[in-house]
Amino acid sequence: MTRSQKEKMLAGEMYNAADPEIQADLLATGAWLKRYNDALDARPDQWHVLLCERLGEVGLGAVIRPPFYCDYGFNIRLGAHVYVNFNCVILDVAEVAIGEGTAIGPAVQIYTADHPHDPEQRQVGLQLGRPVRIGRHAWIGGGAIILPGVTIGDHAVVGAGSVVTRDVPAGAKVVGSPARDRG
Repeated sequence: MTRSQKEKMLAGEMYNAADPEIQADLLATGAWLKRYNDALDARPDQWHVLLCERLGEVGLGAVIRPPFYCDYGFNIRLGAHVYVNFNCVILDVAEVAIGEGTAIGPAVQIYTADHPHDPEQRQVGLQLGRPVRIGRHAWIGGGAIILPGVTIGDHAVVGAGSVVTRDVPAGAKVVGSPARDRG
């Protein structure tokens, strides 16, 4: 049985993003993002209702302040009382799970989208995704970038402007580019 490009994407395998089913999902998310970002003057409970329309899971009291940008939305899972500030970008070709009580500063970028290192595979449009997981009660400072496949543990702190290229243990504090433990 041949798997669809979307099934390959969701399984973390190489897929072609030009596939019509994937393109239709991107367009649907674009329409939803327009409605969401147009609700900048709405109350947080109204944002929550809109988030529940598109995201894979939205815990009680979870908030993303518009403007917000993502690829699909359905791969994003927010625990209870997650707070995401303005201008967050989540490229969610794979799952992005953010644990309960985590706070994310403005302009944070979370990438699951990756590309093959082989230039011939890139030329034919192949991509892949690797999940990002952020634990409970973590703090991600403004402007941080979290790369594909990274796990950030419970109660960890990522300093503003840091580029997280590898896993961050629970309770660790990392800063810089690349982010390193600073005790």
